[in-house]
Amino acid sequence: MQTKTNKRMSTETLVLAALMTALVVILQFMGSFVRLGPFQCSLVLMPIVVGAAMCGPKVSAWLGFVFGMVVLLNGDAAAFLTVNAIGTVITVLTKGTLCGLCAGLVYNLLKEKNKYLAVFAAAIVCPVVNTGVFLIGCFIFFFKTIEEWGLAFGFENTIEYMFLGLVGGNFLFEMITNIVLCPAIVRVLNLRKTK
Repeated sequence: MQTKTNKRMSTETLVLAALMTALVVILQFMGSFVRLGPFQCSLVLMPIVVGAAMCGPKVSAWLGFVFGMVVLLNGDAAAFLTVNAIGTVITVLTKGTLCGLCAGLVYNLLKEKNKYLAVFAAAIVCPVVNTGVFLIGCFIFFFKTIEEWGLAFGFENTIEYMFLGLVGGNFLFEMITNIVLCPAIVRVLNLRKTK
């Protein structure tokens, strides 16, 4: 017979999920003020990866969904909303939810071998999926508009503009910060858990 703890999330997991949700909201709103040259610096994927490691794929998918909702609500997707509102909503919510879900699934797949390798892998998968789904959404819903934006910025090749102009700097920043900080954060949280 299953215990209530197995059927439902533990109080500890719910509290950590709530804290990670608040961090996602705060970091996404504050991230729009932090720039690295022309690129917005996003730290929001870190709590999604930490949520994947500490709470599992359901919570990390939730955190990704919240990330997507905040992107839609805080104006970060405004340029895309004016071009194709439905395409923007689909792209933004899908990229957020899938980056969280995939990070959680990868962590679960590798955690028995090595928990910190699992966090490292989830820290890589999260921005790759987030950026990859964004680029797929750009191809499907916004290609003509992005082609015009690229030409306005002096890019003859739309694909080059998408990789260098739209996602390049932010992707590298997300990847590096995730790889460096997520394993350290999870390690500290796990140390606190064992005390």
